[in-house]
Amino acid sequence: MGQPAEEQRRATYADLEAVPPNKVAELVRGTLHVFPRPAPRHANTSSVLGIKLGGPFGLGDGGPGGWWILDEPELRFPDPDAPGEIDALVPDLAGWRRERMPELPETAYFALAPDWICEVLSPSTAAFDRDEKMPVYAREGVRYAWLVDPIARTLEVYVLGQDRRWGPAVVHRDAARVRVEPFGAVELELSVLWAK
Repeated sequence: MGQPAEEQRRATYADLEAVPPNKVAELVRGTLHVFPRPAPRHANTSSVLGIKLGGPFGLGDGGPGGWWILDEPELRFPDPDAPGEIDALVPDLAGWRRERMPELPETAYFALAPDWICEVLSPSTAAFDRDEKMPVYAREGVRYAWLVDPIARTLEVYVLGQDRRWGPAVVHRDAARVRVEPFGAVELELSVLWAK
């Protein structure tokens, strides 16, 4: 009879901290995921979207304000499979309504789940963003999720249902002009997100 397969060791936050600074690392359900830094097209899409939303919603310039819109915040949530361990995720963008989070925390991370997240998809991260991170966001009660694909030129919008499951995606493409929750107060022209 063969030996039983050796059980794989669960990664910890210490493993995440040991990742070189030129990489992006996230920890989900005891598995460390390490990726290269975002490519220029990805970085451009994320930066432009942050500018477009940050003015009207973060600062109240031409919009209602009332939000914190942040680039790459570290989110830490308890890992339900391992008491005392955490999931550490870094969405490309995240937003909190100021009524839920009146002040930014003093920590280098956020324990309060955002109201909205945005992941900018790339070939190396798309499956992880969809299959690993989206379920954690749903579990933690993030109400809105956007998946933006700068190569396919799409914006997928998801709303969390009462059952903590994502509803079907509403997909917007190419140069569409859209008003999308939770930021429907301002029209977003998608063409500005795609690098020329």
